[in-house]
Amino acid sequence: MRAVECFFDVGSPASYLAWTQLPAICESAGAQLLWRPMLLGGVFQATGNASPAAVPAKGRYMNQDLARFARRYGVPFAHNPHFPINTLQLMRGLIGTQLREPARFQPLLAAVFKAMWVDGCNLNDLAVLGRVLAEAGFDPAAMMALVADAEVKAALKASTDEAVRRGVFGAPTMFVGGEMFFGQDRLDFVREALAA
Repeated sequence: MRAVECFFDVGSPASYLAWTQLPAICESAGAQLLWRPMLLGGVFQATGNASPAAVPAKGRYMNQDLARFARRYGVPFAHNPHFPINTLQLMRGLIGTQLREPARFQPLLAAVFKAMWVDGCNLNDLAVLGRVLAEAGFDPAAMMALVADAEVKAALKASTDEAVRRGVFGAPTMFVGGEMFFGQDRLDFVREALAA
């Protein structure tokens, strides 16, 4: 079976938009979709890249462009007023859930993406994060324990290191076979690669 690997970070609004589209693209192509959590800050550090928001004019343009794509896709999107958010705990929680309770990975990812890119929540505020987790049916204390787990920390570091080794410099980055596609605005190329 063909597969799409998607390296992502929930702090990336483009990763959110890709998440809204990739399942249908993969389903229609009969392809497997593999979500690969990574720490975008670690990728930036390793590659010398930076958020588009680091350049004010580019940041303003990107916000408009993301809103355009959200309208095209027919999905809700709002710029998070607390951006950028440190996603270390969130990404550890996601990769830890993927490792230990894979069936709960998508519900957690959905809750975090909605809180971040629809509701504009400050997920660096532990009280806010706790409420988001509880509303999604997760135990906040158990999640904090998972985030502190040595195996989980190592898994996120390994995934981030692998992404960098494979040429990733930003999020989302998709791989179809050996071919790499960066950005949710490259999903047409992903679709074509699956059809080839």
